[in-house]
Amino acid sequence: MTNNSIKVFAPATVANVACGFDIFGFAVDNPGDELILKKANHKGVKILSIEGDDGRLPLDAERNTAGIAIIKFLEAIGEEGQGFEMNLKKLMPLGSGLGSSAASSVAGVFAANELMGRPLAQKDLLPFAMEGERIACGSAHADNVGPSLMGGFVVIRSYEPLDIIQLKTPQELYATIVHPHIEVNTKDARNILKREISLKNTITQMGNVAGLVAGLMLPDYDLISRSLVDVIIEPIRSILIPQFDDVKNAALENGALGCSISGSGPSMFALSKDLFTANRVGKAMQDGFAKVGIGSECYVSGINQAGPVVLG
Repeated sequence: MTNNSIKVFAPATVANVACGFDIFGFAVDNPGDELILKKANHKGVKILSIEGDDGRLPLDAERNTAGIAIIKFLEAIGEEGQGFEMNLKKLMPLGSGLGSSAASSVAGVFAANELMGRPLAQKDLLPFAMEGERIACGSAHADNVGPSLMGGFVVIRSYEPLDIIQLKTPQELYATIVHPHIEVNTKDARNILKREISLKNTITQMGNVAGLVAGLMLPDYDLISRSLVDVIIEPIRSILIPQFDDVKNAALENGALGCSISGSGPSMFALSKDLFTANRVGKAMQDGFAKVGIGSECYVSGINQAGPVVLG
């Protein structure tokens, strides 16, 4: 980092975490996005290059998640005249359910805040990162950008006003993420959801949400396992993921505490209470997809407590 240039990394995230649709999310160590941001003499944000997206992401800053996050940040601090040039490197697949758009948004606004001398506290950057999500999928949700920006496991208690809580998690808790080589569009995954749910399912889901929070904080692994159940979203979205039931069962049979969809999919995640189990679960999940000829990547990590970091 210099006074005029910075390279940062922002982590991928698992959102929803089974029962916590739009209110739970946690950060992982890998994958993520790298971004180089430099101050420029011209006004506005200019995206010089994007790697790893197969040419799919816009170079127009106002239509790019990282670009719009920086633009909104500069407007908020009264520095619209400040120029930036950006190089973005995508280190995760798009449309993966791993918070790809969120990682870019967070990397952009975090880097800009650093170069401007940190005029805002890190948690106060969240609304600008959320604007990147609005560009990406039409909804300014925080369950990906929240953990990517703040690290750890977060709860979005309220959106109006925005109220985010960070939960302590057991050090021995590990996440396994398997990304099958298929794509699920976030907007499509939202559009298939029901607009009304039964009182019975609401009560069950509320119990699981409360149980998962308690299980993480105690910590109580049996309670975490019993609570990693989604009776509202997963039954609908799982139809978009081939082999979902077989892959989930493989994870549970190999010792996972629970297994569900990461974000809107197609990635699936599992939580385990040690690294050995997490790696075994990953292999079993990948084997489940491979049975029908679907390749995949597997990522195993603890819960990332750092959020975005300066590189080099």
